[in-house]
This record gives sequence, C-alpha cells and structure tokens, in this order.
Amino acid sequence: MQIAIINGPNLNLLGKRETGIYGSESFENYFKQLEAQFPDIQFSYYQNNVEGELVNYLHEVGFSYDGILLNAGAYTHTSVAIRDAIAGIKTPVLEIHISNVYAREEFRHTSLIAPKCVGGIYGLGLKGYHLGVEYFLLNKA
Repeated sequence: MQIAIINGPNLNLLGKRETGIYGSESFENYFKQLEAQFPDIQFSYYQNNVEGELVNYLHEVGFSYDGILLNAGAYTHTSVAIRDAIAGIKTPVLEIHISNVYAREEFRHTSLIAPKCVGGIYGLGLKGYHLGVEYFLLNKA
C-alpha cells in the first residue's frame, strides 16, 4: 500500500510555530514514528508553501497511490485549484487538520476541498495522520 502525505503552507514550521495550537513536535520527527508504526506501508511525504506545487504533486501521486492524507493548511479555505486537482485524480484524499478549524476563526470554518475528499479529521493533533492511515487500511480495495 502506498500513502502520500501532503502538507501545505507553514506546516514546515511545526514544532516552532504557535506550539499552543500545533504542538512542539516537528513533522519530520512524527513522520519517522509513523513509518515505524506502519512498516508495511510505503509512504511519501511532501510539503510545500506554494499552491501550484501542491497541485503538481497531487497530479503526480493521484493516479498510482492508494490514498492521500492532505493538510492543505490555509489553502483549504481559498484554493479552487487544489479542489479541482482533487476532483481530477483517482486516488481518494482524506482532509487532515491538526487544529480544530471549527473552534477557530470563522473564515476557517469553510473548506473548499472537503466536498471532493472522502472525509476529514480535525483537531486531533498529529494523531490525525495516524487515524487517516488507519482509515485507508480499513478501506483498501
């Protein structure tokens, strides 16, 4: 099984940025733990702050992977391009957010990508990625 994890803008600062909201662990450290917990899964990890690069990577993995865990960050609320990329690929995408976006500012309550995703996990910290992997394991074709 191949699962791609794609993180959007500012998620390269995990462990340093707003630790009260996002925690103090870097994603790179967490990713190593995730790989150790699921040794039979081939993971790819991609982070980029540029919307078009996220679209390009969705296109790259969106026809050959078994699942995509996408934390589009702030692009969740603004990007028609990422929404269209998800709609155009075959691989199912699960929306992930570390914080509970519905307990934050009102502008974060609208996700443009949610209608094109198979579901979403919000507010469970980095554990949301683990739960997303579990979802794909339980729903593999």
